[in-house]
Amino acid sequence: MFESLLIANRGEIARRIIRTARRLGIRTIAVHSDVDAAMPFVREADTAICIGPAPARESYLDGAKIIAAAEAAGAAAIHPGYGFLSENAGFAEAVVAAGLVWVGAPATAIRAMGLKDAAKSLMQAAGVPVTPGYLGEDQDEKRLKAEADAIGYPVLIKAVAGGGGKGMRRVNAAADFAAELAACRREAAAAFGDDRVLIEKYVLNPRHIEVQVFGDSHGHVVHLFERDCSLQRRHQKVIEEAPAPGMDAATRAAICTAAVTAARAVDYVGAGTIEFIADASAGLRADRIWFMEMNTRLQVEHPVTEAITGQDLVEWQLRVAAGEPLPLRQDDLAIRGWAMEARLYAENPATGFLPSTGRLDRLHLPATVRVDSGVEEGGAVTPYYDPMIAKLIAHGPERRAVQATLAEACRSVEVWPVRTNAAFLARCLDDADFAAGRVDTGFIERHADRLVPGGEPDAGILQAAARALLEPGDGGPWTALTGFRMAAPAQRTVAVTVAGKGHRVILDQDGPADGDTVAVMPDGTRVLFADGEAWPFAAPAADVATGGAASDGALLAPMPGRVISVDVAEGDAVRQGERLIVLEAMKMEHGLTAPFDGVVTELKAMTGEQVSEGTLLARVAKNG
Repeated sequence: MFESLLIANRGEIARRIIRTARRLGIRTIAVHSDVDAAMPFVREADTAICIGPAPARESYLDGAKIIAAAEAAGAAAIHPGYGFLSENAGFAEAVVAAGLVWVGAPATAIRAMGLKDAAKSLMQAAGVPVTPGYLGEDQDEKRLKAEADAIGYPVLIKAVAGGGGKGMRRVNAAADFAAELAACRREAAAAFGDDRVLIEKYVLNPRHIEVQVFGDSHGHVVHLFERDCSLQRRHQKVIEEAPAPGMDAATRAAICTAAVTAARAVDYVGAGTIEFIADASAGLRADRIWFMEMNTRLQVEHPVTEAITGQDLVEWQLRVAAGEPLPLRQDDLAIRGWAMEARLYAENPATGFLPSTGRLDRLHLPATVRVDSGVEEGGAVTPYYDPMIAKLIAHGPERRAVQATLAEACRSVEVWPVRTNAAFLARCLDDADFAAGRVDTGFIERHADRLVPGGEPDAGILQAAARALLEPGDGGPWTALTGFRMAAPAQRTVAVTVAGKGHRVILDQDGPADGDTVAVMPDGTRVLFADGEAWPFAAPAADVATGGAASDGALLAPMPGRVISVDVAEGDAVRQGERLIVLEAMKMEHGLTAPFDGVVTELKAMTGEQVSEGTLLARVAKNG
C-alpha cells in the first residue's frame, strides 16, 4: 500500500476518502481553491495546498496544477473522487506519466466507455443487451429523422459525449424531431464540445437500475449487486436505494452477469457502475432491461452499496490501485438488509428548485443515520460548485423501516438561511406509491403537486409561530381576547408575520408539534424549524398590516443572494411591473418588480449586499 494520497476533489467525497485513508495509515493531501480554504476537508487532511481561484476551470479542473501539487507534497497517488477529473482519460494518463498511482479506471476503459455510441457498439459485440436505437456515424438530419421514424415514437435524442442529463431530448412525434434535434445539438456543443447524437427508443415506464462492479489488475471482476436510482428530477438523482424493489433472483442474476460481462469487455480495473434502463410497465424482467452507459468512477450513491454489503468501497479502490487483488470473490458477497440515500441540496422547491446560497448560520443534521457532508455550521454554500449539503443514508433489515427512518431524518434537518429540499425528500419517502415501490424516472414530475405543495405555511406552522411569540403566561402585545363568555375558555388572536406575510391566528389549546424547534439566528431572526422546513417569523411592525407582502407593497428577498442592482431611489414614482432591484444567486439573476403603480417609500437594499430570504428590500405605496 502506498503511504501518501492526494485527493483531487473537494467537499463530502474528499472527507469520505480522508476517513478511509486515515484508517489505513495513509497520509492525505488536499487541494483547494481560494474560496474553499476554510472548508472541513482542508482542515482534516494532513496537508493542504491552494491551487487557484474559485472557478473550477482555474483550480479543480486544472490537471497540471494538481499534479504539480502532488509532486510538491510528495504524494505517491492521486484519487479523483467523482466529478471534475475522475473520468478524464488525459488526466489519468498524465498522472501515470508523472510516476504517480492513479486511483481510478484505466485510461483505455475511460475512453472506451466515454462516448455513448461507441460504448453501446462495444456492448452489443460483447453480448450485453442494449436499448433499440441508432448509433451510426451518419449525422445528417434526414438520416437521423429516418432512423427515429423507423424506431417509432417516442424516441430519445442523446448527446454522444453526454452526461448529467445534458444534451438529452424526448421527441413525442415526428413533427417535433427537427426542433428537438437542433436544441440537443446546441446544448451538446456548449457542454461537451461535441454535437454528435444517438437515437434511442424512449421507454415509457423507465426504471434506472445500476450495478456496482469492481475489477483488479489480476483479472478478477465482481459485482456488488444493484441499486435503484429511478427517483430523479431533470435527470438528476434524488433518492437511491439498494437493492432494487421488485427485483427477483433470476432478474438480478441476469443484470449482474451482464454488468460483469460489460466490465470484462474493457479489461476494467477499479470501481465502476454499469447503468441500465428497465421497462417496468410489467415489473422488472430480464428481457426488458438494457445497457445505457458506464460510469468509470465511484458514484455519489456508493454508500447504499457499502451498507448492504458491509464493504468500504474506497478501501477497495485503494487496495486495487496498489496492485492488490480484490478483497473478496463473488461467492463471498451477499445482500444484507436494505439501504436508502437522500441527497440534501441547497435549493428551494417552493420556487421551482431555485438554488440557494449563503452562510449556514444553522446546520443541524440527524444523528440517527449515516451523514456524509462537506460543510459545517458557520460555513457557506457558494455559487461555484455542486450545491449538495449532505447525503443521508439509512440501513436496516427491511425496506419499510428504512424508508420511515430516512423520512424522519429528513424531517429533522434544520438549515438557515440557506433553503433546502429536506421537506421535499421526506414527502417523496412518505409517498404511498414510493412505499409500494411504484416508481419510475417520471415519478417526481408526475406527482409534483403533492410533493411540492407551494411553500405556504399551514395551520400548524402558524399556530407554532404565534405561540412562540408569546412569553409563558403572558398574552403579549400581539394578542386580543375575543368571544368572551361565562364558563368558556378565552380565545387569543395573535398577529404574526411568517415568511414575510402577515396572518391573524386564533390560538388553539395545543402547543407546537413534537420535534418543532424555535431558534434565534445571529442577525436576530426568529426561525421555526418543522418537518424539514424553516419558517422565519416575527411580530409585525406597528405600521405593517397583516395580509401579505403584495398587498402592503413590501418587496422581500425570495431567496438568499447578493443585490447586484438597485434601480430606484426613495421617493421615485414607479409603475406596476417595473424592475426595482436585481438579486444574484448561483450565477442566476432574479428581478424584483413593483407590485402596482405607486411611490417607493422605503428602500433598504444596497448594491453588493448579501441578503437572507425574506429580507425587506423596499416598500411601494399605492398611488391615491
